[in-house]
Amino acid sequence: MTNYSTSTAAIQETSAAQIALGSARRSVSRLALAATFACAALTSLVASPVQAAPIDSLIKSVKFDDVDGVNKLLAKGMDPNSVDNQGIPLLVIAAREKSDKVGAALIANPKTDIEIQDKAGENAMMMAALGGDLDFVNLLIAKDAEVNKKGWAPLHYAAANGHDDIVKVLLDHSAYVDAGSPNGTTPLMMAARGGHVSTVKLLLDNGADLTVKNQIGLTALDFAKTYKEPDVVEGLTARLQQMQQK
Repeated sequence: MTNYSTSTAAIQETSAAQIALGSARRSVSRLALAATFACAALTSLVASPVQAAPIDSLIKSVKFDDVDGVNKLLAKGMDPNSVDNQGIPLLVIAAREKSDKVGAALIANPKTDIEIQDKAGENAMMMAALGGDLDFVNLLIAKDAEVNKKGWAPLHYAAANGHDDIVKVLLDHSAYVDAGSPNGTTPLMMAARGGHVSTVKLLLDNGADLTVKNQIGLTALDFAKTYKEPDVVEGLTARLQQMQQK
């Protein structure tokens, strides 16, 4: 006669083993399936690299003066007044990077706003003037870009870095020689601050008023003294004495 209790224990052990084996098999299957999905996902990533967004490609083309790349993207409907993630317009980027070929293409595009500004209120004319890019400045002037921008003007920026050729061009196109920034700073003050003797002389010869004061009462001579520019101090002092003798 079969021992019932022994048989029952054996059956229970066998069932437990079968359940454990089945569970193990299911776990292995799930792991295999997960591995398959992971491999598929990895293969997909390798086979299909992430493509740059059109705006990123456009900005890169502007920075590297890739006029063909810019023209292709504009022909596909991209906006020539697009901005980067810092809010800087394409034309301002082109001026800042001295991308003259792209600048010419953007300026020639009838949809481009040549007066467009970044978040700091700077436009392409100002950036070109600051960087000494006379060709870019001339391109903008040829398209009737505003020379006498309110607030900080291109003449301030050209004078700040002593770009006499651009100062002259701007003055020849009726730039206001004593343009006042929001705090009353003039181009002469900026030239004096930077120690640009030839620029100071050029501005004075074109009628700049060396007695003008900014909002805190500083003249161009004060700027030269504050920033320790002895040659400018000497030149402005001599001009001031000449004025007082008349």
